[in-house]
This record gives sequence, structure tokens and C-alpha cells, in this order.
Amino acid sequence: MATKKWAAFPHTSKAFDYSGDKLHKNWSKLHAGDQEPFPDEARVAALLKGNTKLGKVADAAKHAVRLQEGWCAYHAGEFQHAFETGEALGMLGASLANKAMGIHAVYLVEDDKEKTRRFEAVAKRAEDAIAALPKEANSHYFRAFALGRYSQLLSIAKALSQGLAGKVKESLDATLKLAPKHAEAHTALGLYHAEIVGKIGGMIASLTYGAKASLAEEHCKTAIKLTPDSPIALIEYANALMLIHGDKKEDEAAALYAKAIKLKPHDAMEALDIAFAKTQME
Repeated sequence: MATKKWAAFPHTSKAFDYSGDKLHKNWSKLHAGDQEPFPDEARVAALLKGNTKLGKVADAAKHAVRLQEGWCAYHAGEFQHAFETGEALGMLGASLANKAMGIHAVYLVEDDKEKTRRFEAVAKRAEDAIAALPKEANSHYFRAFALGRYSQLLSIAKALSQGLAGKVKESLDATLKLAPKHAEAHTALGLYHAEIVGKIGGMIASLTYGAKASLAEEHCKTAIKLTPDSPIALIEYANALMLIHGDKKEDEAAALYAKAIKLKPHDAMEALDIAFAKTQME
């Protein structure tokens, strides 16, 4: 459990109140990007029946209530509360804990050493989730998310020497095999291709890692098609274009950022995505 108080969500969260039946009503919109199933009693009971180590089926209703409470906190920007709720539920709450810790680390942790520690913790929890719940797409996705973000804090040479690129792609491929419409995984896979091509060149990237500029754009465009109202899908496509093409695509990238900024955020994460895009346009 976390003990030190996390940095607070810096924007108003009144619009992101999904308490009561509002969470269920808005779930498909809120989770279009990560394809996380709604954690009702039936869903939790099914997970428990498949793996008795996770807990007792008789406790499914209680766990479902706690998961829903945790996701409400996450969407409202109460990231620490969401994380602690998820962590307390063990592997049942792994996706909640990982997303809360991961998004908070990306936007609200300034110290690189602390970011690194957070991403390592998310990766470890994701690996445990893969062992416990291998058929859950987000068990695999958050391993890729954490290792990808961790690798961005390293030099490209160090990240590649540690084999991080292969691990990220392995987990993203597993995610998309289980959930082909996982837009966040498509975006991440697009960035995987773009970052390698951008850092080591198209020929070496293709021969060594199978990374291609065409695949980067294909996956990013798929993410936008799946989630046209998602700011991060637009932002990361812009970033991919700049990584691959540099100044040649500056105008197109700027247009994507401008489009992202105009979107209305559905929750705290999207508010942080948009706030980030605004800083990049200043």
C-alpha cells in the first residue's frame, strides 16, 4: 500500500463524477481505449471461478463494489485512492492499480527516479497478473505500457540492449490477440515502430526489430478510428509522425495536437492528456 501522499490531480474533477449508476452507463465510452470489461458481480465471479487463488466466489459482489468504487476514483483523478483500492484486491484489481499508478506517474510525478520506480512496479504487477489472469488483455497491456514508459527514460541504446523492445512488442501482440479493438495497444504499437525507426533508421529497424514506418502509421490510424474522441490517440499519432519524419510532418502533427486540444475530456486521464498537448503547442 502507498504511504506517501501522491501529487493531487490539478484540474477540476466535478465533471468526472461517475458515482452510482453513472459509471455503468458511461463505461463503454470511458473504456473504449482499453477494452476493460465492466466489473460487475457476474464478471468478478467468472474470474474467481477460473482461479480460486484470487479469492472466494462468494465474495464476488463485495469485490465488484470495491472495483467500481476504485474506477470511479480513477476517472475523477483520485489516483492514489484508485491505486490503493486496486492493490488491496490483488490480481483482481491489477488493471485498476496499474492504470492509476501508471497515468499518475506519466503526468504528475516529476522526478525521473520516482517515475522509474513506479514503472518498474507496474511492470512487476502486470507480470504477476499475466501469470494469474493470462486471458485478460490488460494483464499484458500494462506490462507493455510500463516497459515502454520505462524505456523512454533510458537511452535508446540501453533500452535496446536490455531487450525492452522485444518485451514490449510481445505484450502488445498478446494484448491485441485477446482484444483486437484495444485502441491504446494499437497506439502503443504504433509508437513502438515509430520510436525504433526514428532512433536507429528504417533499414536497421526493419531488419533487426521488424519495425516499419508504415506499420506505425497503420496502428495509430486504427486507434483513432476505434476511438475518434480520444485525445491520446491523436497526440501519439502526432508524436509518431515527428519521430519518423521530423519537420516534414510538423504541420500535420500540429493539426493533430490542435484537434486533441479541442476535445472535451471524459475523465481525469483525458484532461491530463489535453493539458499536456496544450503545453506542447505553447
